[in-house]
Amino acid sequence: MPKTKKISVGHLLREPLANMMRPKTLEEFFGQEELVGDGKTLKKLIEADQLHSMIFFGPPGVGKTTLAQIITEKTASKFVTISAVTAGVPELRKVVAEAEDFLRLGTRTILFVDEIHRFNNSQQDFLLPHTERGTVILIGATTENPSFEVNSALLSRSQVFVFKALNDEALSGIARRALKKIGELAGAELELDNEAMDFLIGFANGDARNLLNTLEVIFKVADKWPVDLEEMRRILQKKNLRYDKKGEEHYNIISALHKSMRDSDPDGALYWMMRMLEGGEDPLYIARRLIRFASEDIGMADPHALLVAVAAKDACHFNGMPECEVNLAQTVVHLAMAPKSNALYTAIGEIKKTIKETGNLEVPLHIRNAPTKLMKEWGYGEGYKYAHNFEGAKIDQQHLPDQLKDRKFYYPTDRGLEAKIKQKLEE
Repeated sequence: MPKTKKISVGHLLREPLANMMRPKTLEEFFGQEELVGDGKTLKKLIEADQLHSMIFFGPPGVGKTTLAQIITEKTASKFVTISAVTAGVPELRKVVAEAEDFLRLGTRTILFVDEIHRFNNSQQDFLLPHTERGTVILIGATTENPSFEVNSALLSRSQVFVFKALNDEALSGIARRALKKIGELAGAELELDNEAMDFLIGFANGDARNLLNTLEVIFKVADKWPVDLEEMRRILQKKNLRYDKKGEEHYNIISALHKSMRDSDPDGALYWMMRMLEGGEDPLYIARRLIRFASEDIGMADPHALLVAVAAKDACHFNGMPECEVNLAQTVVHLAMAPKSNALYTAIGEIKKTIKETGNLEVPLHIRNAPTKLMKEWGYGEGYKYAHNFEGAKIDQQHLPDQLKDRKFYYPTDRGLEAKIKQKLEE
């Protein structure tokens, strides 16, 4: 490693580093080769200025907004940016009115909506006819699955492009570009040694904004270059925990978290959860695993467990790190101490196996709907017993196909609320 030199560069940062380093062209854009690599559809659309409505879906800091801004430089269209957090229908109405005026003059309008998942149904419905007529070309960016957060009509008129967390190569390229840029401003060569660079990339967790924000702290605080791992840990006040989010240690620790909760050990569960967070894991990944666990290992023994887990996911979105760590901790303890049942998980597995073996079996005639006279003549709905006409709204009639009429899939346990469900089924 070269001998360290005393160099201060913090005074050169007149604006946030992430803003200084935002790419202006596709050539400067790192990552997402599946979307904007040579010959890829999105790159062709951008270069040909033949854009149509689209949704950019992916985690934070992976280039959605940056790519939208690059499009502003490549297109002859008028480009309007709004945030779904602050914009309402009145602002949208103004944008559409201006777009109609520009369209009459032969100029299209591209409307970029950041965090489009924050729009409610009325706001999304307002955009629908204007995207259909081509008054505006919509580009929406979202960190939430558009299948759930964007209404189906608007989604069907847009092409979804999925952005992935940035890989190590892309993050390394972004970091080295920033080091070169600030080094040129300082008239010096700025470097991180290999271990420090690896730590920075791991700490960024696939997020370019996180990487550049962290590097900005290094630029402002470090006074000796190259920066080594020890100096980086001192500046960031972080230990170099062994936690490879893509390797064996990731799976070892998530397995330890699962098994600790399954064995009703809150101490072990909390420890492994915090190991993941301190190692730089995305809290939303943990939240997703907790949601799965709530149904797979607890299920109907404590139906509230799923509500608690989903609430933790919302808390992670709302609070972010580090505030949401206590929300996750509350959920982990709740799941660890809840009564356990894998009856739902077992039932689903058995049903999937049965469907694979038996294929598309017919729905029994008596539980088919009969909206037309002809269907009634065919016997649809004949003999159906309406549960509310019977005492306790309890009725015993066949619901499975004839070939499976005596099969049982769900066997409730004697634990938690499921004990009452078992008793009710027996009655």
